[in-house]
Amino acid sequence: MKVVFIGDVVGRPGRKALKMWLPRIREEYSPDMVIANGENAAGGFGLTKEVANELLDLGIDVLTTGNHVWDKKEFVKDIELFPQILRPLNYPEGVPGKGWLVKNIDGTDVAVLNAAGRIFMECLDCPFRKTDEALKQINAKIKIVDFHAETTAEKKLYAFYFTQRVSAVLGTHTHVQTCDEQIIDGYTGFISDAGMTGPINSSIGMDYKEALTRIVLHLPQKFKVAKGPVMLNGVYMEFDREDGKCLKIERIWFSEE
Repeated sequence: MKVVFIGDVVGRPGRKALKMWLPRIREEYSPDMVIANGENAAGGFGLTKEVANELLDLGIDVLTTGNHVWDKKEFVKDIELFPQILRPLNYPEGVPGKGWLVKNIDGTDVAVLNAAGRIFMECLDCPFRKTDEALKQINAKIKIVDFHAETTAEKKLYAFYFTQRVSAVLGTHTHVQTCDEQIIDGYTGFISDAGMTGPINSSIGMDYKEALTRIVLHLPQKFKVAKGPVMLNGVYMEFDREDGKCLKIERIWFSEE
């Protein structure tokens, strides 16, 4: 089973990058499934119904999210329109949407889960315990988790905790691709952060001039998505259809520069 996971898509530039390089990804990797984190795809913060449809129309099978999933308040109700879109599974009971799904890909069930970390993040329910609960309900051999978290320590500990129980733990949120991809204990694929799909000359996708004003002068400043050349970050993985183990994980990086 060949799967491509695309790192956080940021605003219009990120959507442009997807349109540019998804055809090449399909040609070079022939993925059976494409997953992308889309929580920043609408103007850099959140998702809208229109943007969600735009991404899914490109042939993305599952969209994961994170702490910005509700930044466009209308999406609180609109998420129920999209069975292919996940929000972190450790949101409290009663929150719209779902934290995991199972898709049958050419006869093989693939589970995709979405969880959010708690260190330097909003204090949600425990991602370790809530993922434990979800896994008890999932029979799919291949299980891929988008763990949306701030620190590499929490991400790595999460991967160790679920080693041999999930096929891959893919970090998102920090928008900087890390070079620590590995297969833990010969089974679970891991990377601290899959990276960002969006503007290159930016502060994690945002115009750096506004960011500098806020950081250097400590003055209120509204962030906006940067312009200019774009890049696409992600990972390519191969999984054993019989036992779910990750056989290969490698970084993807396409850039206009």
